[in-house]
Amino acid sequence: MKENLNDLLAFLSVARERNFTRAAAQIGVSQSALSRTVQALEKHIGMPLLTRTTRSVSLTDAGEQLVSTIAPRLAEIDAEIDLLRSSHYRAAGTVRITTTDHAAKTYVWPRLQPLLREYPELKIELVNAYGLTDIVADRYDIGIRLGDQIAQDMIATRIAPDLTMAIVGSRAYFASKPAPQNPQELMLHNCINLRLPTRNSLLPWELRKGKRQLQVRVEGQLIFDNVYQITDAALDGFGLAYVPKDLVEPYVQTRQLSWALTDWFPTFTGLHVYYPSRRKSSRAVELVVETLKAGYLGAGNR
Repeated sequence: MKENLNDLLAFLSVARERNFTRAAAQIGVSQSALSRTVQALEKHIGMPLLTRTTRSVSLTDAGEQLVSTIAPRLAEIDAEIDLLRSSHYRAAGTVRITTTDHAAKTYVWPRLQPLLREYPELKIELVNAYGLTDIVADRYDIGIRLGDQIAQDMIATRIAPDLTMAIVGSRAYFASKPAPQNPQELMLHNCINLRLPTRNSLLPWELRKGKRQLQVRVEGQLIFDNVYQITDAALDGFGLAYVPKDLVEPYVQTRQLSWALTDWFPTFTGLHVYYPSRRKSSRAVELVVETLKAGYLGAGNR
């Protein structure tokens, strides 16, 4: 059986004040109740902790030893609690974010750099993953995903414009194999796949043309877990890539890559930052969310 923390705190109060009346007033109990608490603690320990007279209260050797043992530890606990409480109201501590590589490089990291310089006590843990992470179970503070991927019980704020996905291939690749004229012809091509966290799961190529929607399961020599390696492989002529349009547009402009099936490019609701509605956010989390949102609004998107 372990001593009740309240009993130890009551004893420490008497030890500090050397007086039951003052100690009782300090912790908000009656003198008789405090006396009974200390007596019960002494009975459990098996030796007296205090020497009581009609005029004074002093510590026994056992009482001195107990005070020297527990007082520093309780002071450390108080200090840690104060630190946690203060960090909740200032931009300090670690903010864990789950997002994707393209979102992190394009929107998250550029916007957070000035914030990190302004608040040196703020720490960011940025984890790139294409799975639909359960941010509560996996103990993330916030997540960043496309708007239509976010659960309805989350608080979500847009931080980026709509995202269009594109299919591209290099000039060298198309020199050896003509560009597909319809989605079915993708099966005849060497397509570069994106691995999802779930085992044996690859991202399907979702295509849209007017009201028509297709999900194509493509095949090819290469599978990567991030869109930057996929883009590099496409630039090197290893096949077709299905990647964010804004990522490869510069390469199309320089003719290193060419579009394919442009009338089937799908557009999705833009990236949102989200977090649980029932969780009280720290000041650090609030600042990160505000900064990501401001970057979007500051670009003239309202």
